[in-house]
Amino acid sequence: MSAIGRAVWFIESHFGDDISLEEISDVAGLSRYHLSRVFGLVTGHSISSYIRARRLSGAALALVGSPNILEVALDAGYGSHEAFTRAFRDQFGVTPDAVRKQGHTRNLVLLEPIRMDPARLTELEPPRFEALPPMLFAGLQEIYPYGGNAAIPSLWQKFNAYDGSIPRQSGNAAYGICTHIPGEAEKFRYMAAVVVSDVSDLLDGFATLKIAGQRYAVFAHRGHVSGIPATMHQIFGTWLPGSGIEFADMPDMFERYDERFDPYTGMGLTEIWIPIKE
Repeated sequence: MSAIGRAVWFIESHFGDDISLEEISDVAGLSRYHLSRVFGLVTGHSISSYIRARRLSGAALALVGSPNILEVALDAGYGSHEAFTRAFRDQFGVTPDAVRKQGHTRNLVLLEPIRMDPARLTELEPPRFEALPPMLFAGLQEIYPYGGNAAIPSLWQKFNAYDGSIPRQSGNAAYGICTHIPGEAEKFRYMAAVVVSDVSDLLDGFATLKIAGQRYAVFAHRGHVSGIPATMHQIFGTWLPGSGIEFADMPDMFERYDERFDPYTGMGLTEIWIPIKE
């Protein structure tokens, strides 16, 4: 079972309890930081939002035919009727009392347990290892919640409009750089960027990022760019825990797109560069 599979199993076995990210990461065999990042990439949910949605989905089913909303709230881990009602309405757009009275959940979007099917995962090619010198990037960046990858293509659409006009660009490759936000467990920063020689005439709205010299494990993702989460699942969920190699923290990782990738169709070869410790 992969690291994410172990995490999902533990959550499904204990989501009625007050479980911590530390407990889940211990079972998964990944650090809290890496688990948060990869869980969002693979499942489309942050860990906390998945636990919350699963608890409230179970509570919604329990409300059908239950005369006691407070009892359902307490079983779902909420200490008061008010806190439960607020969370329930935020999740489903209706109150627990409305669901209890209507006697069904057909109008609610309940979250079913995630099934990690190994047969659907891509086969991971062995990585190559490379050391890169310090690099200076310029590009557009946004902050996304873990699992919010669906919004990233719109950032690339904005960035691609600058193709060929970025001052002091070095080379033709583009980079998608993921970085951890210190003190933030729910979100990450993503930059669509190119390497530049300096930033003295930076374009309006562009941000910069300098990355120190670093050694990387480089993985190939072949096919459509939307399949990258499955490759990331294999890298972090299976390859990294069994490799004996330690992940370096900054940046989280970057995707490299060169002439082997077609940005119009989203097809081709994408390289995924994972920083590792010497």
